[in-house]
Amino acid sequence: FHQACSPFIQTARCYARPVRRKRKDIPSHLDDLPPTMLKKDYANVPIINSVDDVVKRLLSLEMASQKEKMKIKTQQLVEKVRRSPSDSGSFEVQVAILTAKIRTYEEHLQRHPKDKRNRRCMLMAIDCRKKLLAYLRRVRYDAFENTCKQLNIQYTLPPLHRRRITKRWLVKKAFCRKVFEEMRKLKAPERLKQRREWQARARAAKE
Repeated sequence: FHQACSPFIQTARCYARPVRRKRKDIPSHLDDLPPTMLKKDYANVPIINSVDDVVKRLLSLEMASQKEKMKIKTQQLVEKVRRSPSDSGSFEVQVAILTAKIRTYEEHLQRHPKDKRNRRCMLMAIDCRKKLLAYLRRVRYDAFENTCKQLNIQYTLPPLHRRRITKRWLVKKAFCRKVFEEMRKLKAPERLKQRREWQARARAAKE
């Protein structure tokens, strides 16, 4: 008992204890959003100017979730590159939406580098954005340059000699795509239910 409580053993135990490293504050692309800005669903409600300050704070981005902040950020990026106020599906808009998703995935992977599912989703989004930018570069070079400038994207040309596509690679890609589509089908009813709940809340807030 005396030996167990000796200062030498206690010092050795403290030395052998694993040190907890503090997590570094990772900068986010959502940091430039002002906390007093209202959420997307409540920004255009006429009665919002007559409510109490506490209610305004609850409906602002200060109390918003990551998903609600992402809606505002995506809308800001889309406004920079859209062709007209009614444009919601052009190549520039699709690139802006994918850019917001990619930056969110990058920040998540900096905190959780072993998350393979989100890494796969990020690589798929990057691949899709590269195809859209390559098409814009061929067809509308001025729109391509403006999109890269407004969204701060550094586009690199694909290599001249690409990797040879083998049968094994094609089978693996088809299998991964099939698994991804099946997972989307399984989650579709839940997404539809959430979307209807959000629409009902938005209608109730407008009324």
